Amino acid sequence: MKITADGGKLTIFLECRIDAVNAEGVGKEISDALAQHGTEDIIFDAEGLEYISSAGLRVLLKAQKSMDRPLRVINVSRDVYEIFETTGFTEIFDVKKAYRVIDVEGCEVIGRGFYGTVYRIDPETIVKVYQSPESLSMINNEKRLAKTALVAGVPTAISYDIVRVGDSYGSVFELLNAKNYNDLLIEHKDDPDDVIKQYAEFLRTVHESVVPAGRLDSAKEKCLGYLEKAAKYIDKPLYERLKLLLSEIPEQNNIVHGDAQMKNIMLRDGEPMLIDMDTLSQGHPIFDLMSVYVAYFAFPEDEPENSMNFFGISSELSAKVWYDLVRYYFASEDEKRIDELRDRITIVGCIRFLQLIDLITDHDTELFGLRVKRTAERLERLAYNADTLLFDK
Repeated sequence: MKITADGGKLTIFLECRIDAVNAEGVGKEISDALAQHGTEDIIFDAEGLEYISSAGLRVLLKAQKSMDRPLRVINVSRDVYEIFETTGFTEIFDVKKAYRVIDVEGCEVIGRGFYGTVYRIDPETIVKVYQSPESLSMINNEKRLAKTALVAGVPTAISYDIVRVGDSYGSVFELLNAKNYNDLLIEHKDDPDDVIKQYAEFLRTVHESVVPAGRLDSAKEKCLGYLEKAAKYIDKPLYERLKLLLSEIPEQNNIVHGDAQMKNIMLRDGEPMLIDMDTLSQGHPIFDLMSVYVAYFAFPEDEPENSMNFFGISSELSAKVWYDLVRYYFASEDEKRIDELRDRITIVGCIRFLQLIDLITDHDTELFGLRVKRTAERLERLAYNADTLLFDK
C-alpha cells in the first residue's frame, strides 16, 4: 500500500481489493502510518480501490476510532461508493466520489463569467468549468441555489454531474440543443424588438417568484457592500445620499438572479430557463435590472468593442437592449415614467459598475480613469434628483 507524507498531509492510498484475505495486513500498515504521522492531515485516497468487503470496512472503522477527527475517503468509484452507502458507512465517514474526467479542448465556448467558462461538449450537454481553488464548494452552492429557485417556480437547469477538467472542476447540464437569448438576439439583430420583449417578460416572471424569508442572501446587503467598495471614487455627501436611498429599499423575498444578461437565459424547446445561479439572492427587482444596465450599457459605453467581444453584437444594439428592456419590463408607454425608472436603475447600476471595475480593471489605464469619472459624474447628477429608488412611487 502506498503512503505519502507531504506538507503536513498524510495520504494513504487504498488499492485493489481489501477483504478477509488481506484486511489484517492492510490494517497494520494503516495503524503504523497513523502512529507515525497522527498529527497530520489524513486522507484515504480510494482511486485505486476496486472492492472493499465488510472486513475492509472494519479496518477503516478501527482507524476512525484511533483518530481525533472524521475519516476522509476521496476518489471513491461508483461501485465502491455503493458499498459504503449500502452499509451505512457514508454516515460514519466523509466519503467523496471520484469525478469523471472530461476534456474541453476544441469545444465551443458558449459563455464566460467572472468565475468560469461554459463549454458545449455535445449537442445536448454543456459544462461550466470554474477557475477557482474553491470550485467544488462553489459548484455545490450553485446546485443548492438552483434547487431553491426551481422550488420557487423559476425554470432552471440543475447540474446532474460534477467532473474534473484538468486541474479544475465543472458542473454538467443537459440542455437538449438549447440556444440562449443572446443567440436569438444575434439571429434577429435587424429586428430585435420581439426578442428584447421576451427577455423583459421573462425577467419580470422571475422577479414575481418568491422564496421564504432568509432563504437566500439579501440583494440589498450585497449592494450596500458594493457601495462600500465604490466609496473611494465618490465624495462623502454623495456616498451618504446613496446609502440613504439604498437603505429605504425594503427587504423583499423576490428572486434576484444577480447577472441577468441574455447569455444566462437558455431556450429549451422554446421555453426560457435560467442558468449560472451562483449569484442568486432575494430582494427588490432593481438589484437585478442593474445588471442589465452594467452589461449592456456601462461596459460598452467607453469601450464600444466590449459588446462585440462579449455578446457578439454592436454597441448600438447593446444600448438598445438596455433602453428597451426597461420599457418592456414595465409595459408602459409613459416616456416620463420610463425615464424616471431608468434613472433609478442606473443609480444602482453605477454603484455595481464602480465595484466591478475596481475589482477587474487595471487601475493605471486611461479607460479605467474615464469610466470612474463618467460614472461618478452620473451618480452626482442622478442621485440628488431621485427621491426614491422604488418603482411604485
